[in-house]
Order: sequence, then structure tokens, then C-alpha cells
Amino acid sequence: MAECDQRLKYVHTTKVGLSSAYNRGIAECDGDIIAFTDDDCIVPTDWLKTIAEAFARHPKAGLLYGQVLVPPELQGAGGVVPSLVFDSPRTLSAKTEFEVFGMGANFAARRSLLQQIGGFDEVLGGGGPLRSSQDFDLQYRVYRTGQASLLEPSVRLLHYGFRDNADWPRTLTAYGVGDGGFYMKHLRCGDPTAGMLLGRKIAGQAIRVILKPLVGRRHSTHYLRGMIAGARKSFEYDVDSRRRMYRQKQQGA
Repeated sequence: MAECDQRLKYVHTTKVGLSSAYNRGIAECDGDIIAFTDDDCIVPTDWLKTIAEAFARHPKAGLLYGQVLVPPELQGAGGVVPSLVFDSPRTLSAKTEFEVFGMGANFAARRSLLQQIGGFDEVLGGGGPLRSSQDFDLQYRVYRTGQASLLEPSVRLLHYGFRDNADWPRTLTAYGVGDGGFYMKHLRCGDPTAGMLLGRKIAGQAIRVILKPLVGRRHSTHYLRGMIAGARKSFEYDVDSRRRMYRQKQQGA
């Protein structure tokens, strides 16, 4: 692919982990705006142009999330395709209560912002010890800087990440582990907002587990159990409170 366009660069790395790959990609490129997607997504030809135009319209926004749509051929396929659909643009900032929103399959950020917050936490995210939530952690650290996050529906792509029903519980567990580890990291830094959000999440899941059977519906406990496990696993890692980042374990430690 790189042979077709000199602007393309393929970088092989032996280090495992999505957050590590993100950080390597940030270091290897030189644009002022950096766009991210996954290997199970297809973007339209105007994807980068639409991202650039959105940032131009919102100069105070440092982070942008777009729509993640299910391809027509996978709709009703019988499994689960994680997606994110919204109709109207929104701006999330420190002026409002923090809200987890967005998917790592379709987002972009200003290089200056990524440099300011130190990139991605490599203990979080797919392939890392805490398995997911590197995107929510990034969003929360952006929120703390006071910079705005933009939700822009015109930035859209197709997600082919189909999970059959047998795989979905494992995915839910991974989401829970990451979320628990993300919130607990910030709580350990003395952040009461993170503690409130963690408590609210766990309570909400527990209530669903209790109430749904009363109306004849079953609620999976995989996410809740994963979240509790992730919060506990957080304590296996030291935290750099100033940077709000986990410290990686040294090899052999």
C-alpha cells in the first residue's frame, strides 16, 4: 500500500498493545491533526477532509469523535457489531459533567493536545493488561485540561467488527476490566469525580442485574464482574499522579 502513495508509511512494532501502537503512530507522523481508526473499519474517501473541516469550525476543540455505523450487510446478522450513532453535533467540556462518549474506532485529536496530556496510557487498551478503555481514559484526561471534545456526526465510517453471541460475553468482560481500571486509576490520584463515576457505574449495573429478572429479562453480569476485576487489578500497578498514567512494570518484576 505504501508503494502506491509516498505519504503512507507502514511501521512494524514488536511491542504488544493498542495504546502502544497509538503512541508509536503519533511519534512517527507529523500532522497537526491525527486521525485514528481500526483495522476492521472502512472509511469514506472524504473522511480526513471532513475531520479537518470539523476542527476548522471548532478551533477550541482538541478531540473529536465521529459515528461508527454497522454496514448494511451485517445488519440483522444475529451477533453484535459495536456501533455509535448520533444525529446532532455536540461539544463536551469542563463546563458540563463528564460523560463517557465516543468509540476509538473513529476519532481524531490535535497533536498539541496529545503532547500536552502525554498520549495514551499503555496499561489500558486492547492487548494491554487492563484490556480496554484507553479511549475513555484519554477523553477524561482531556476533560481535565479544560479543552473541549467534539461529537461530529458528519465524520462517519463503517465498522465490520462482528462478534457472534458466543464471543460477546468475553468482549463485555474486557470492556468492564478496562473501565474499572480507568476509573480506579483516577480515584487513586485523589479524584472524587472518578470515584463518583465508578460508584455510579457499579451501582447502575448491579441494579440492572437485580431488576431485569423481575420483568422476565436476564441481564449479563460479565461487564459488572469485569469492572470489579479491573478496579482490583489497578492496584497491581503504580500510578504517576502528576501525569495520571499507570507505570509499566519492569520486565522480570
